[in-house]
This record gives sequence, structure tokens and C-alpha cells, in this order.
Amino acid sequence: MAGKYGSLVLILVSLVLLQGGVQLVAAALWNVGDANGWTFGVQSWPNNPSFKPFREGDMLVFKYDPAAHNVIVVDDFGFGTCTTHPANATVYSSGSDRITVQRGETNFISGKADDCEKGLKITVFVRP
Repeated sequence: MAGKYGSLVLILVSLVLLQGGVQLVAAALWNVGDANGWTFGVQSWPNNPSFKPFREGDMLVFKYDPAAHNVIVVDDFGFGTCTTHPANATVYSSGSDRITVQRGETNFISGKADDCEKGLKITVFVRP
């Protein structure tokens, strides 16, 4: 009896895969700021030199000097005011941070000195 149902499941899975019902796409690895890394002038990086099609599950790699910068995941208020908002915002400070992105909009700033005010911040838009 189990063999009969096992064969049926195998046939159904095969049909789903043949019809394109399941997409198996590897997550992309994005070096924020490309060769320059997480530094001043990075604000336009998500759209330059061309639009980057971020997908849910992709990984952003932030490379920087941890004595000079950090990475904070902030909400829209924190992004606009260059503050750590919400108060429990995640702060990264290794100098080589890997952050997996989720669907929607995510804001990143550097909270060191006046980095954010000088433009060390980005927003990424992630599709499903």
C-alpha cells in the first residue's frame, strides 16, 4: 500500500516541477557599494550603474572599516532623521556583515559620527 502512495506522490511532484509550479532560484550575493564597499557615495548604489533586482532571500554584504562605520537597520523615521530608530534597531559592526533581505523596503544607515548625514545610507526594495 505504501508503495502505491509513494509512486503517486512522486508522479505529482514530477508534474508540478514539469509545469514550472516551483521555482528553484539561488539567492544572490550583493556587495554593497560594489568594489568601494560601505562608504560615502553609496546612497545611489541600489540603482547605479543599473537597477539591482533584489529578491527575498538575497544577501547584502557590507564591507567597511569598523573603526569608522557601522550598519544599522532602521525604519523610515530613523532613515529620514539619521537616528537609531526604533530603539531596538539591529546594529552590525564587524566590518564584514552579511544580511539576508526580506520582502519590502529596508533602510540601512551608518550610525558613527555624522556618517548618515553625509549620505552613508541606503534603502533597498526587495521583491518576492
